[in-house]
Amino acid sequence: MLSVEPVIPGITAIAPEFVAVRRRIHANPELAFQESATSDLVAGLLAEWGYEVHRGLGRTGVVGVLREGSGARRIGLRADMDALPIEEATGLPYASATPKTMHACGHDGHTAMLLCAARYLAESRQFSGTLNVIFQPAEEGEAGARAMIEDGLFEKFPCDAVFGLHNMPGFAAGDMSFCPGPGMASSDRVTITVRGHGGHGAMPHLARDPMPAVASIMLGLNSIVAREVDAQKPAVVSVGSVQAGDTHNVIPQTALMKLSVRALDAGVRKLLQERITALVHAQAAAYGCTADIDYELGYPVLVNHAEQTAFATDVATKMLGAQRVDAAAAPLMGSEDFAFMLEACPGTYAWIGNGIGSKGGCMVHNPGYDFNDDILAIGASYWVRLAEACLAD
Repeated sequence: MLSVEPVIPGITAIAPEFVAVRRRIHANPELAFQESATSDLVAGLLAEWGYEVHRGLGRTGVVGVLREGSGARRIGLRADMDALPIEEATGLPYASATPKTMHACGHDGHTAMLLCAARYLAESRQFSGTLNVIFQPAEEGEAGARAMIEDGLFEKFPCDAVFGLHNMPGFAAGDMSFCPGPGMASSDRVTITVRGHGGHGAMPHLARDPMPAVASIMLGLNSIVAREVDAQKPAVVSVGSVQAGDTHNVIPQTALMKLSVRALDAGVRKLLQERITALVHAQAAAYGCTADIDYELGYPVLVNHAEQTAFATDVATKMLGAQRVDAAAAPLMGSEDFAFMLEACPGTYAWIGNGIGSKGGCMVHNPGYDFNDDILAIGASYWVRLAEACLAD
């Protein structure tokens, strides 16, 4: 049984304006750390509604601060703003006007949902404390969250808790999911250069062919996850690219490998780095080659804090009903730089269903993806109710 209507009537009244804002952002996507027009739009609207607006954190980030009453509590609500380097193929009237750039992950929708909530909260002011709305750049692989933190996000705008929200295609529109503990995987990128000695394809004994070493490394990588990682602790090692040689009869001098490495446990992440490094050097040496490894540590494991996750789950359950809320969702092997914020501040990261089938079901990072505008009012209502509950008198 619902204790409240899922969508706040005041949100219903203004939601069409923010569908228009969402589509405007969608038509004008900007890549990581290039979100100047989007930041201008966000900052202008927040200032119009009475927020104290701060810009420049993480280069193109925006923080709006709204204080009401005498409450001492402070919370942060975060949305991401950047697009992806993908050529859009939706054919929509508001499709991207920028070649090879597209909002293929719904950050346009995330920004619009939080803006909608920010306006409602500025007008209703049914809270007591400090509300920080955080519009973050560069989530897509460039660690905009870390950049904002390094620029003093939580020192300048202290938060007792911080919350994030992402749409999820394939889940019923507007349903919500929460995952206590590890919710998304770490993501590291590994570039391996195997160095041999090039030669004629007809005389391999006079060369040191790096390709057998590469093949052996690929097989060995599979054994690390299968035989050295606890089977109850998920991990992924994927070889995304192998580049070597240019023609049929030349043994290449070098071969380049690119790996994606993911884990849901910090200890497993460390183990993978140690074992991949050792295996690569050993296998290269076995074939008379050497190897250089560039092991780039990316996003850490996203770990949702128990207290804040339970609190947010309760807010969503009262709003939607228990049948529309998964309080113990399975973690995802994708990654999110909101993990950096959760390392710095207690909080949680939730998912909201984007839809099933032709209406919102196309997976993110696909040229045919589009954020489902039908969920905008639900997401905004969740933000409002969460803020009001956290900052209750």
